[in-house]
Amino acid sequence: MTSTDGLRLLPFRGLRYAPDRVSSLTAVTSPPYDVVVRPDGVRHLETADPYNIVRLILPHAADPATRHRQAADTLSRWRAEGILTHDDRPALYVYEQRSGEVLQRGLIGALCLDGPVLPHEGVIPEVVADRAALMRAAAANFEPLLLSYRGKGTATGATAVIERTVLGSPLLATTTEDGFAHRLWAVTDPADLAAVEDDLSHRQALIADGHHRWATYQRLYEQLPGATPSSPWASGLVLLVDTARYPLQVRAIHRVLPHLPPAKALADLSGAFRVRALSGGLSTALETLERTPGNAFVLTGGPDTFHLLDRPDPELLDRTIRKDRPETWRQLDATVLHATLLDSVWRIPDHPSDIGYLHHTEAAVEQAARHGGTAVLMRATSEETVRQLALQGVTMPRKSTSFGPKPATGLVLRTLEDDTP
Repeated sequence: MTSTDGLRLLPFRGLRYAPDRVSSLTAVTSPPYDVVVRPDGVRHLETADPYNIVRLILPHAADPATRHRQAADTLSRWRAEGILTHDDRPALYVYEQRSGEVLQRGLIGALCLDGPVLPHEGVIPEVVADRAALMRAAAANFEPLLLSYRGKGTATGATAVIERTVLGSPLLATTTEDGFAHRLWAVTDPADLAAVEDDLSHRQALIADGHHRWATYQRLYEQLPGATPSSPWASGLVLLVDTARYPLQVRAIHRVLPHLPPAKALADLSGAFRVRALSGGLSTALETLERTPGNAFVLTGGPDTFHLLDRPDPELLDRTIRKDRPETWRQLDATVLHATLLDSVWRIPDHPSDIGYLHHTEAAVEQAARHGGTAVLMRATSEETVRQLALQGVTMPRKSTSFGPKPATGLVLRTLEDDTP
C-alpha cells in the first residue's frame, strides 16, 4: 500500500454494549488482550459478567481454529440478542480517560493503513498470525490500538473538536477496576469531521501500543483478494492522541523466563555483569534500579530475593551488540537484554513459550515464582527516545515500552462487514 502524506481517520458505526442488557459497563470491559494476565486474569473477567469482552479477544478452546470460530459465533450471537448494538450513523468518537492528575483525551476512528504510521518495535510472527486469524473469522476490530502524534498542543484543529465535544453529555461513562474513569462521545457534525480531517492530513503517528494489531491490519489487507483502498479492511480501529496536549505515560515491560531457574541465571552471568543482592523488597529494588546509571536490571525468582545487574563487561557488549545501529539504540536496556543476556549469556530461544512479557511488576514476580523461573525487571524508555529512533526507521526490541493509559477494551467495537468509508 502506497503511503500518503498525512493521516486519514474515518468515521464508523460503533458497535457498543446495550447498557440495559449487561450488569454494568465496568463488568464487561477488559484491558487490551496482551495485558490480561493469564490464566487468572481471564477467569476473573469471565466471571465478572457473562458478556465480558474477554470472551471475544481471548477465547479459549482446544485449538486455534476452534477459538477463532468461537469468538466469531459469540459476536454473532451477542449481536442477534441485542447485547451489542450499532450506533445509528458513522462517527468519530472522543474518548477520555482520567485518574487523579492523569487526563488523556483522543479520537477513536478507522485509520487508513496508507498513512505515515511509525512502528518502534518488532513483532512476534506467531502473535500476528493468531490475531489475523481471529480478526478474519470475526470480521471485526475488537479493540483500538494506541497511536500518538505531535500537534501544536493548543486547542486548534482536532484538539478544538475534542475540547468542544467534552462539554456535552457523553454516550457512556464508567470507572474500571484500575480506578480510571472513562467517557465516550460521538462526533458526527460535518464541520467537526472536516476540521479533524484537515488537521490530521498534516500529521504522522507513532505506534504507542498495538504493534501486533497494526501488523495484523496490514497482513489482512494484503491477503484480501482484490482489496482496494475503499475497502473497510484498508483501515483499522485506533485511538489517536495528541501527546503535545496530553503526554502519554511510559512504563517498562518485564520479561519472565519460565525455564531459567534463578540460581542458573546468576551462575551463568560469571563476570558478564556486576551482581549485587538487594534487601528491602520489591519497591526498594525498583527504586535502586531507577537510580542506577548505565544498563541495569533486577533479577528475581519470587517476592523475597532480588539481585541488581549492572556494569556489563564492555568487551561482551562490543561482541554481542550490532554495530550498524545508532548509538542510542545500542545503549538501550532492551537491546542489551536481548542481544547480550538472552541471546549470548543465557541462550534463551526467542519463542513465546520461553519468554513472557508482562506489564505489571507484581504479576511478573508472581509468575516467575509459580514456574520456578526468573523475572527480569526493566526500566522505561522515554517517549522522545522512542520517537527519534522511529523517525530514523530504527525499531527497538519488541515489547520495549508500555505507553498508557491504554484504552479500555469493550467500550466501542468496529465490525468490518457493516462498515463503509
